[in-house]
Amino acid sequence: MTTIRKINLGNQGLVVPIEGLGCMGMTKFAGMNMYGSADETESIATIHRALELGVNFLDTADLYGPQENERLLAKAIKGNRNSYIIATKFGYEIDEKDQLSWQINGRPDYIKKAIERSLKNLGTDYIDLYYLHRLDPKTPIEDTVGAMSELVKEGKIGYIGLSEVSSRTIKRAHVVHPLTAVQREYSLFEREVESSGTLATMNELKIGLVAYSPLSRGFLTGEIKTPDDFEENDFRRNIPRYQGDQFYKNIELVNEIEILAAKKGVSPSQLAIAWILNKDIVAIPGTKRVKYVEDNIAAADIILNKEEMEQLESIVPLGTSTGDPYDATSMTQLDR
Repeated sequence: MTTIRKINLGNQGLVVPIEGLGCMGMTKFAGMNMYGSADETESIATIHRALELGVNFLDTADLYGPQENERLLAKAIKGNRNSYIIATKFGYEIDEKDQLSWQINGRPDYIKKAIERSLKNLGTDYIDLYYLHRLDPKTPIEDTVGAMSELVKEGKIGYIGLSEVSSRTIKRAHVVHPLTAVQREYSLFEREVESSGTLATMNELKIGLVAYSPLSRGFLTGEIKTPDDFEENDFRRNIPRYQGDQFYKNIELVNEIEILAAKKGVSPSQLAIAWILNKDIVAIPGTKRVKYVEDNIAAADIILNKEEMEQLESIVPLGTSTGDPYDATSMTQLDR
């Protein structure tokens, strides 16, 4: 395997591998398995294997668990903190008893609590990239980013990011403190960041896109054939994209992607990830298993020519309706 390519994420000085590792599935999420059950030992082994293969960019959030995911990462990176680039997020309000209120809180006083808690959870004194997880509609983004800017000055965080925000919010935030990254769901099945012009805004301001769910929550692996392939308490059962007629319409698109992958001699997962990486966009596919992290990282070696990129995009053209990526309540928390 070749050495994984590195890329400037934004233009503030952060350099990351073109592919990172999403860690959300390594722990439960508010008592629910996000992608089936997880094993701590295997999850930590996955993080260590990723590092061996050059992927040291780890993505987590205080929401995951809540807090258990950050604590798991602390175990994995202990004694080797400086080998990793850690990104975490705050914004979903968590009280003193680790209970989620499900309110978004971007107030400066809450940020001070959230950062200290995440630093403690991660067993570190700095976080490389700190994101606001969702926009707080009750707090001006200028106030939130202003408070995050103070954390940069204090050395507690290196760079500032936002997650699931619009061009309008990005422009307002960037004036207060230059943003390094915006995290958005992005895959062959989810291209709203392109169609809305948000990606164009980010390119203009030289802000990096970090693409989460590049495999559309595992759907683009080709391994899910019926809704019953999801475990009983898997949260994907609640998402419109993976329900009813929409599920089977999307399966037809996956089948076409599988045909292209077979021609290329790669897996559907690798092809879907490579499509993003070939655009010079950082992808953070999530997994909790060594086998899959090896497969995903191998995608960084796949070169797609213009014709192959166009063929893939012709299967799911920009604007294709593949169903909502979240339930109705969560959709209201996306800044569009």
